[in-house]
Formats: sequence, C-alpha cells, structure tokens
Amino acid sequence: MDVRPVTDHELPAWMRALNTGFLRPPAVTEQSVAARRATLGDSRLTGAFDADTCVATFRSFPQELTTPGGTPVPADAISNVAVLPTHRRQGLLTRLMADDLTAAKDRGDVVATLIAAEYRIYGRHGFGPATTMTEWTIDIPRAGFDPRHPVPLAGGRIDLVDGAEVRKLGPVLHERLRRTQPGAVSRHEHWWDMNTGVIHLHGEASWTEPFYAVYRSADGEVEGLVSYQADDHWTDAKQPRNTASVNWLLSVTPAAARALWHYLCSIDWITRVKSGWRSPDDLLPLLLPDPRAASITTQADWLWVRLLDVAAALEARTYDTAGALVLEVVDGAGLAGGRFLLDATPDGASCTPTTRDADLTLDVAELASLWLGDESAVRLAELGRLREERAGAARGADALLRTPGRPWCPDLF
Repeated sequence: MDVRPVTDHELPAWMRALNTGFLRPPAVTEQSVAARRATLGDSRLTGAFDADTCVATFRSFPQELTTPGGTPVPADAISNVAVLPTHRRQGLLTRLMADDLTAAKDRGDVVATLIAAEYRIYGRHGFGPATTMTEWTIDIPRAGFDPRHPVPLAGGRIDLVDGAEVRKLGPVLHERLRRTQPGAVSRHEHWWDMNTGVIHLHGEASWTEPFYAVYRSADGEVEGLVSYQADDHWTDAKQPRNTASVNWLLSVTPAAARALWHYLCSIDWITRVKSGWRSPDDLLPLLLPDPRAASITTQADWLWVRLLDVAAALEARTYDTAGALVLEVVDGAGLAGGRFLLDATPDGASCTPTTRDADLTLDVAELASLWLGDESAVRLAELGRLREERAGAARGADALLRTPGRPWCPDLF
C-alpha cells in the first residue's frame, strides 16, 4: 500500500474515495472537482493507494487556535479522514495520522485539531475532547415574549443583508470574536465563499440561500451577524408552525446577542427556533422570559485537540491564579511526552522539563482535555484517567487550569 501526497491529477480519485467513505454518492464531476480545488488553499492532501485506486483520504491545513487569555497558537487542522470499507483494519489511518503529526511537530505546530465524527477513534492517537457544543430548540409561544414590545436594540439596529455584504462584514467580526474566545479557530476566505453560495462544494442544487441579519451598535459598528433558514409548515387549521434554524450566529457583545436572539424569536409565523451549535454556557436560555422554553436537543463533544508541544501550549495560555504543578505526560507516539514543571502566575507562565517528583501522571490526550479549561482534573481522577502522585494535586490543577467561561469552537471543519 502506497501512502503519498495527492497530486492534482489524482484529486478526482481522492474525492471519490472521500465520498465513498462518508457514504455520499461517489461520483465526482468537473464542477465538483473545481469547487473542491477552490477550497483547498494551502491544504495538505494525502492518500493511500492500492495500485491505482485511492482507498484512504486525509487532509490537513494551517490553522490558529485561541487559548485562554486570547493568544493564538499554530495548529495542524485535520479533516476529510476516510478509509474505504474494503481496506479497514489495515493500519492506514495510523500511518496517515503518524506521518501528518510528525510533520506538524517538525513545522513547529503547537497542537493538532479535528472535529471527531466518531468518539472512539482519535483518543488512541493522543487527541482529547477539549470543547463541548450545545443546541437548543426554543418553543416561541412558551418563551414569554410580548409581541407588542419591540426587539431590545440598546440604541442599535438590525438590518437584513445579502451574501455579498456578509463577505465584507463577516471576516472582520469573526476575527474580533476569535481573538477573545478560547477554543475558536481561524477561518480561511473560502469559508465565507462556501457559506454565502459563491462555492457550491456539493453541487449548485444543494445550495439554498439563507437569510442574513446584522446588528449594528448605536455608533454604527457591526457587533453581530446571523445566518438562518426557515421551513414552511402549516397545520390543517391554517396555523403556522414554522421553524427558524440558525446556521451560525456571531456576536462580540451581550447587546448584539440579546438583539439577534430576540429578533429570531419575534419573526412572524416562526414558532420554533433551533439555535445551531452553541457554547454550553451560552446566555441564550437566560435571555428568554421563560428559560424553560429552550430545551437542549443536542449536547456533545466538539473540538478535539492533540498537544504536540506541551511547554509551548501551557505557556501560551493565561492563568487567573498563581501555582506550580509537575506533570508526568505519557505519549505513546513519542511526540510530546515527558515531565514538566508548570509555574504559572496571572502575569505569565513558564513550562520546562524537570526531574522533580510528579504531582499528576496523565496521558497527553487527558492533558489536551484540561488545557483549554473545560475539563476537570478531579473528574478525570475519579474516572481513573489520571493519577494523583501527590494528595490534592487534582484539585490544585483545577484551580490553576479551569477558566470562568467555557471554551467554544464555532466551526465545523
């Protein structure tokens, strides 16, 4: 089996294998190849070939991931991983992943990232779930809004815009958000093209133009954007039972979030709003007069992280308290293991190799789950997924590593 970078000539075969692995219609067209090519940018495409047939696919690309405190670190983003059902259990994913992670470490990437389609695959490669997402469904009649009262705009305004305007306003707004939101990742220009209909990755027939609304503050600054779609469902009694489904919503101020959610819940004929993938501590339910009107319909792990440079990762983020912690990090792949002394203060942190006795022993995947502040070392100890070498060390790790707000990744990649 030959594992190698994919040439432009081999792109259609790589795409056919990818479609097959994801149970999509396998056929590719000149148009779909052109659309895929337009989104690749500086992606690194790898394939496994059995003779001339592509039987496994793998893509990675440069990314930045925001740490607690706002510092971004270079990341190796991984996507489009598939193995044909005829070639499973032959070690192809292991070879593809090992080659990619080794190259990423050599480049100086601090972490690797991915969104896991299946939970049980990536832990054995050193990845740990680092953020969670929640989706709510809002029952508008129950929410308690008075339709006689206007949307609270705090002196600002909401306007409907088109895709061209979103491509102008969105990148700047997203940069503002991701510089302050731990767990957020950078977006390439083609993200905006795909999400506003310029690029039809799965064919033009698959694209339906959504509605876009922008919130501007009293001084005219863009502070929020939302993309949403609506269905068309009426009961036999000619009563509307329509649902507005949020594709994505970005806000950099509480006023923008409040205004956009209230706007979505105030649209005529809309009786349900599906929130899309939000942070589990999003303000949304508490913005409703009756928070019970927002029921959780999905809650799951989202962004997975693989540490490639433990010292750089722990030094990049900020800490609200001062403390020291010695971590024995186990990495079966030999990429990021070792014993490290983390010495942190609110003014900065250092993380260096040490021979001091360890306070905690844990796998690199468990450290990845702790790194952005979402998981608890005490919980992991109770689950037997890390070991306290010093009594009370897990509680001390939580005091040092956990963050007031939960990390959140708005993106699927």
